Amino acid sequence: MKFKVTFPTPADTIITISIIIVFSILTAVFVGFRPEHILLIFFFCALFFLNKETRKFAVALLPFFIFGISYDWMRVFPNYTVNPIDVEGLYNMEKSIFGIPDNGVKLIPCEYFAIHHHPIADFLAGIFYLGWVPIPIGFGIYLYLKKKRDVFLRFAMVFLFTNLLGFAFYYIYPAAPPWYAMNYGFDPILTTPGNVAGLSRFDQLIHYPLFDSIYGRNANVFAAFPSLHSSYLVITLFYAIRGKSPIPIIAVITLFMFGIWGTAVYTAHHYVIDVLAGIVCALIGIFLFEYGWMKLPFFRRFFNRYLNYIV
Repeated sequence: MKFKVTFPTPADTIITISIIIVFSILTAVFVGFRPEHILLIFFFCALFFLNKETRKFAVALLPFFIFGISYDWMRVFPNYTVNPIDVEGLYNMEKSIFGIPDNGVKLIPCEYFAIHHHPIADFLAGIFYLGWVPIPIGFGIYLYLKKKRDVFLRFAMVFLFTNLLGFAFYYIYPAAPPWYAMNYGFDPILTTPGNVAGLSRFDQLIHYPLFDSIYGRNANVFAAFPSLHSSYLVITLFYAIRGKSPIPIIAVITLFMFGIWGTAVYTAHHYVIDVLAGIVCALIGIFLFEYGWMKLPFFRRFFNRYLNYIV
């Protein structure tokens, strides 16, 4: 098949360029323009302006773009400026429910694994945690390329909706991760940088600061409850089953789902309570979207117009 460049309509071009200009200005003023912003804009424009098929793909990926932008913009209004940070309460609750006796001392699971860990578990933990974004996005691309556009769009929208629910709760209940309580105590220090925590053991194994470079860019340290890392693969698994994906794909998603849940606690990035809340957040997101939003006539019309554009 011969490749053909086809540009969007003048109206689509004007709207898209205008949005990109406004986004760039606002980002530069309020967040600070970084190389990844340039990469994001370049990637989207390359897809959108190349031809009709890549343009559909660019528009289909918008929920994932909006997710990334929304997370980045949390830097502008930190959640701890809205409500007080809970450090001690969540720690004590974790210890009272899931505490593990160790040499006469009751430890939270994260503290236990900080003492009792193994190189094989450290390596697997790193592999699992590298998959919390690539696997959902890769699965979405798989659905798109397999022409399962209805399932793809439902998945992408639920992914975005669940993130927005989680972000909203970050503002309702700012909470410190376990590594913070373990390293800094119970007094909130607002200037605390991101921390690689137990994932540093993976970096040491591969002799490269991979996770250190990722978590050093953390937009907000005090946004641990719920664990959205724990939500993503729940959503992915639901739509993998709904879309009747091959058994090997479902198996890999399931493996990474349990692996990410365990890693979140093993590396002290989340309490068990955070993980359970993340799972519940995903289930609520799926339920509200499928049995709430999709039942509303105006939203169903929007969904169908969106779907018709990317088919």
